[in-house]
Amino acid sequence: MNFINSHPLFQTLRELKGTPRATVLTEPLFGIPYNLYAPFLSVYMLALGVTDQWIGAIASLGLVFQIISAILSGAITDKFGRRATLFVTDLITWSIPCLIWAIAQNTTYFVIAAMINGLFRIAHTAWTCLLVEDAEERHIVHMWTWIMIFAVCSAFFSPLGGWIVQKFGLIPAMRGLLVFGSIMITAKAAILFAFSKETGRGVQRMEETRGSSIINLMGDYRSVIKQVFRSKAILGALSLMVITNIFSTVNGSFWGVLFTSKLGFDNSQIAIFVMLKSIITTIGFFVIGPRLTNLLHFRLPMWAGFAGYFASQALLVFMPAHSVVLLVISVVLEGAAVSLVSPMTESLLAVAMETKERARISAVVYATLILFTSPFGWIAGQLSAINRSLPFVMNMGLFVIGALLVWVINRKPAIKQPALEIS
Repeated sequence: MNFINSHPLFQTLRELKGTPRATVLTEPLFGIPYNLYAPFLSVYMLALGVTDQWIGAIASLGLVFQIISAILSGAITDKFGRRATLFVTDLITWSIPCLIWAIAQNTTYFVIAAMINGLFRIAHTAWTCLLVEDAEERHIVHMWTWIMIFAVCSAFFSPLGGWIVQKFGLIPAMRGLLVFGSIMITAKAAILFAFSKETGRGVQRMEETRGSSIINLMGDYRSVIKQVFRSKAILGALSLMVITNIFSTVNGSFWGVLFTSKLGFDNSQIAIFVMLKSIITTIGFFVIGPRLTNLLHFRLPMWAGFAGYFASQALLVFMPAHSVVLLVISVVLEGAAVSLVSPMTESLLAVAMETKERARISAVVYATLILFTSPFGWIAGQLSAINRSLPFVMNMGLFVIGALLVWVINRKPAIKQPALEIS
């Protein structure tokens, strides 16, 4: 009990009040249903007659709509408010697509659902503003840590989804899981709307934009874009996030391929190592992260995290087949690295963005993030066709660049706010 009372993560959770508290605590209502159905969505599409080519095309279509919605999100969030925008767009971009997927009969259903779901970047911008705008700066890293803890722990429910699929069959099970997902996400949106209030900055932006149309507000983006690309703080944090997002894209797409082909393990064993990584990441969030993650001294945790990432990828590249011990070490290193790097990159970006224009700056930043990240899935695919290890060699190079960026950002210093000095 003393450990819980004195632990900085639990202390932050006790101290959070109002909207930031509601925003953090409702996240499992999204993460749990998502992790029940998401791992099986592609095979569900195949079972309903969607071809591999169409699955790729649908993914690309969703990405196009993500870029469009990211660009629109700032103006919409400012005009209609963070709280109302999040409530409406959660229902439109998550609850409705889940129902469309649940009743899907052919490719057309998935195309329509992908276009609607691709608009979720509007909800993401509104949610980010709602999370951080009224929060104390000293809580931000631990808030992001809790968000990621809930995300990782929600993944523990994936085996339950597998059991349901095995017991009832893929298509009936997925239809049920998707209806359940729609209900849970709708409940999450309603609970958050009921227990939150509009942020102070949100109220101000609603007043400032009352007489302006969305088109007029979009016209003002030129000045916001200049702010983004002239800000060393934002560019530094964005660069680090691009690197971690590329890694997530490549790892998510090709780790399983390497696992079964080069390393010679069975498909059925994938879940074991995914679960191990989730456990290590969760432990890292509680044990490693709070001791090292500090926005005032971010260099050490970021370097330690990138070193862990680099070593984990090097083991995958050079280890012999069927080496369980080395694979476990790789997974442990990656999980520990996630617990250090992920909360820090999110927090550095959150404090780097000018509060006055947070919504529109978020829109530009995340649209840029998607644009820079999107080609690397294709690049990794081309590398994997040559040699299954090459995507992970690319990751190693990215982590070296990330470590150098941390050094440059720290020297400038680039991550700075009026109340925040980085030494």
